[in-house]
Amino acid sequence: MEQTQKPPQERVDWHALTAKKVIEKLGISQKEGLTSKQAKNRLEHYGPNKLQEAPPTTLWQMLLAQFDDFVVLLLIGAAIISALLGDWVEAAAIMTIVVLNAALGVIQEHRAEESLAALKELAAPDANVLRNG
Repeated sequence: MEQTQKPPQERVDWHALTAKKVIEKLGISQKEGLTSKQAKNRLEHYGPNKLQEAPPTTLWQMLLAQFDDFVVLLLIGAAIISALLGDWVEAAAIMTIVVLNAALGVIQEHRAEESLAALKELAAPDANVLRNG
Protein backbone atom coordinates (compact mmCIF):
# COMPACT_ATOMS: atom_id res chain seq x y z
CA MET A 1 0.00 0.00 0.00
CA GLU A 2 1.70 3.20 -1.19
CA GLN A 3 0.82 6.40 0.57
CA THR A 4 0.95 9.66 -1.33
CA GLN A 5 1.01 12.02 1.64
CA LYS A 6 4.10 14.28 1.55
CA PRO A 7 6.16 15.01 4.64
CA PRO A 8 5.17 18.28 6.33
CA GLN A 9 6.96 21.49 5.39
CA GLU A 10 6.46 23.38 8.68
CA ARG A 11 9.15 23.53 11.35
CA VAL A 12 8.79 20.51 13.61
CA ASP A 13 10.80 19.66 16.71
CA TRP A 14 11.11 15.99 15.79
CA HIS A 15 13.13 15.11 18.87
CA ALA A 16 10.23 16.14 21.12
CA LEU A 17 7.66 13.91 19.41
CA THR A 18 6.73 10.35 20.28
CA ALA A 19 7.42 7.64 17.70
CA LYS A 20 3.70 7.40 16.99
CA LYS A 21 3.46 11.16 16.29
CA VAL A 22 6.51 11.05 13.99
CA ILE A 23 5.00 8.19 11.98
CA GLU A 24 1.71 10.08 11.79
CA LYS A 25 3.35 13.36 10.68
CA LEU A 26 5.47 11.64 8.04
CA GLY A 27 2.49 9.72 6.70
CA ILE A 28 4.16 6.32 6.69
CA SER A 29 3.16 2.87 7.81
CA GLN A 30 4.97 1.43 10.80
CA LYS A 31 4.45 -2.13 9.55
CA GLU A 32 5.29 -1.52 5.90
CA GLY A 33 7.93 1.22 6.14
CA LEU A 34 8.69 3.30 3.08
CA THR A 35 8.47 1.92 -0.42
CA SER A 36 11.60 2.09 -2.53
CA LYS A 37 9.93 4.80 -4.60
CA GLN A 38 9.08 6.89 -1.52
CA ALA A 39 12.63 6.53 -0.23
CA LYS A 40 14.03 7.57 -3.63
CA ASN A 41 11.70 10.58 -3.82
CA ARG A 42 12.63 11.73 -0.31
CA LEU A 43 16.32 11.31 -1.07
CA GLU A 44 15.95 13.45 -4.19
CA HIS A 45 13.82 16.07 -2.41
CA TYR A 46 15.67 16.34 0.94
CA GLY A 47 19.10 14.92 0.10
CA PRO A 48 20.98 12.36 2.17
CA ASN A 49 20.33 12.10 5.91
CA LYS A 50 23.69 13.58 6.76
CA LEU A 51 24.79 16.54 8.87
CA GLN A 52 26.56 19.34 7.04
CA GLU A 53 30.13 19.71 8.23
CA ALA A 54 32.11 22.89 8.15
CA PRO A 55 35.19 22.78 5.94
CA PRO A 56 38.32 21.88 7.90
CA THR A 57 40.36 24.73 9.32
CA THR A 58 43.71 25.19 7.61
CA LEU A 59 46.92 25.59 9.60
CA TRP A 60 47.17 29.22 8.42
CA GLN A 61 43.67 29.96 9.69
CA MET A 62 44.55 28.38 13.04
CA LEU A 63 47.72 30.45 13.23
CA LEU A 64 45.94 33.72 12.41
CA ALA A 65 43.26 32.91 14.99
CA GLN A 66 45.96 32.81 17.67
CA PHE A 67 46.57 36.53 17.13
CA ASP A 68 42.88 37.40 17.38
CA ASP A 69 42.98 38.08 21.11
CA PHE A 70 43.19 41.42 22.91
CA VAL A 71 46.00 40.33 25.26
CA VAL A 72 48.13 39.01 22.39
CA LEU A 73 47.59 42.24 20.45
CA LEU A 74 48.50 44.19 23.59
CA LEU A 75 51.75 42.20 23.89
CA ILE A 76 52.60 42.84 20.23
CA GLY A 77 51.96 46.54 20.81
CA ALA A 78 54.23 46.46 23.86
CA ALA A 79 56.93 44.75 21.80
CA ILE A 80 56.67 47.43 19.10
CA ILE A 81 56.86 50.22 21.69
CA SER A 82 59.88 48.55 23.33
CA ALA A 83 61.58 48.27 19.94
CA LEU A 84 60.87 51.94 19.15
CA LEU A 85 62.38 52.91 22.49
CA GLY A 86 65.50 50.92 21.65
CA ASP A 87 64.98 48.11 24.16
CA TRP A 88 65.58 45.28 21.68
CA VAL A 89 66.07 42.55 24.27
CA GLU A 90 62.69 43.20 25.87
CA ALA A 91 60.98 43.47 22.45
CA ALA A 92 62.55 40.16 21.34
CA ALA A 93 61.53 38.47 24.60
CA ILE A 94 57.91 39.60 24.26
CA MET A 95 57.74 38.53 20.60
CA THR A 96 59.31 35.16 21.44
CA ILE A 97 56.58 34.57 24.01
CA VAL A 98 53.88 35.61 21.52
CA VAL A 99 55.25 33.31 18.81
CA LEU A 100 55.64 30.36 21.20
CA ASN A 101 52.10 30.91 22.46
CA ALA A 102 50.79 30.90 18.89
CA ALA A 103 52.74 27.76 17.98
CA LEU A 104 51.50 25.89 21.05
CA GLY A 105 47.93 27.04 20.36
CA VAL A 106 48.09 25.75 16.76
CA ILE A 107 49.51 22.41 17.89
CA GLN A 108 46.80 21.99 20.52
CA GLU A 109 44.02 22.94 18.11
CA HIS A 110 45.35 20.59 15.42
CA ARG A 111 45.52 17.69 17.89
CA ALA A 112 42.00 18.47 19.11
CA GLU A 113 40.66 18.36 15.54
CA GLU A 114 42.41 15.04 14.93
CA SER A 115 40.89 13.64 18.13
CA LEU A 116 37.44 14.87 17.13
CA ALA A 117 37.78 13.25 13.70
CA ALA A 118 38.77 9.95 15.35
CA LEU A 119 35.77 10.16 17.70
CA LYS A 120 33.44 10.78 14.73
CA GLU A 121 34.76 7.61 13.09
CA LEU A 122 34.10 5.59 16.24
CA ALA A 123 30.60 6.98 16.66
CA ALA A 124 29.45 6.46 13.06
CA PRO A 125 25.84 5.30 13.55
CA ASP A 126 24.14 2.55 11.58
CA ALA A 127 20.40 2.29 11.05
CA ASN A 128 18.15 -0.56 10.05
CA VAL A 129 15.25 0.47 7.86
CA LEU A 130 12.09 -1.22 6.66
CA ARG A 131 11.47 -1.05 2.91
CA ASN A 132 8.52 -2.43 0.97
CA GLY A 133 7.18 -4.31 3.99
